[in-house]
Amino acid sequence: MLDDIGVNELLFCANMKVGVKDNYKESYSSQYSKETEGWRELGAIKKVKNILEITKGYIFKRVLEVGAGDGSILRFLSNEEFSSELYAVEISKSGLLQIESKKIKNLVSVQLFDGYQLPFEDKYFDLVILTHVLEHVEHERLLLREIHRVTQKLVIEVPKDYRSGAENKIKHFLSYGHINIYTPTLLKFLLLTERFKILNESYKIYDKEIYLFMKKDLITKLKAYLIYYGKLILSNVPLDYFRFKFINTITLLLDAENDEVEIFKS
Repeated sequence: MLDDIGVNELLFCANMKVGVKDNYKESYSSQYSKETEGWRELGAIKKVKNILEITKGYIFKRVLEVGAGDGSILRFLSNEEFSSELYAVEISKSGLLQIESKKIKNLVSVQLFDGYQLPFEDKYFDLVILTHVLEHVEHERLLLREIHRVTQKLVIEVPKDYRSGAENKIKHFLSYGHINIYTPTLLKFLLLTERFKILNESYKIYDKEIYLFMKKDLITKLKAYLIYYGKLILSNVPLDYFRFKFINTITLLLDAENDEVEIFKS
C-alpha cells in the first residue's frame, strides 16, 4: 500500500515538475563564497566527527552527499579515507563550483540537481549523507523517498531547532533558511513512516569553537563559554525529556530497508 502511494505521489510530482522554488535557488546561489568558508569549514569538522562516530564499524564503498554545499564535509571524509567512491549533488551552482575547486580525492562525480530527483539507479549507494539539509526542504517526504530508493543506508543530521515559542521566532529561523523544525521524536517518526529503520542515534551540542566563533571582546567570549559549558552539563543529564531541551544536533544512522511498516495496517 505504501509503495503504491509513494509511486503515485512521485508520478504526480514529476508531472507537476516539483522542484526548489526560484527564489530559494537565488538565495542559496550566494551562500557559498570564500568570505563564509571559515564558518562552513568549522561546522563541517563537527558534522564529520558525528558521521565518523555514528558509522563506526561500517564500511562504505559508494557514498553520496545530498546537498553537499561547498564540499567541506566530503573533503574531510576523503582525508579520513571514509570511502573509495564519493559523489555529490547540490542545488546551488556556487556550491558546485566550490566543490570542484577543492579537487577532492575519490570524488567520482558532482552534479547539479533539482532538489528532489536523484540521477542514480536503485540502491546504487552504500550510504547517503544528508546533514543539515532536511530543515531547508519544502517537500521533505519526497526527498526521503528518493533517498530511500538509491541507498542501502542513510546518515541524517538536523539541528534541534524546536523550542517553546518557536512560532514567535520565524524571522530568526528563516534567516538561516530553516523552514522545518524537529525534535528527536518528530524526526524519528518521520523517518520510520518512510520505511527507514534506526540503527544508531546520537545527540550532541556544538563544539566550543562554534560558540566562540567571531567572539572578539571579553564579555561576548565569557557569555559564549557560559552557554557552552551550561549546555554541556545539561545535555548529559540521563533523562531524555530534560537533556533534549539543550542538545543542538540530532544524528541518526538508518537502514533503508524496513518492511515492518505499512500504512493502514496494525
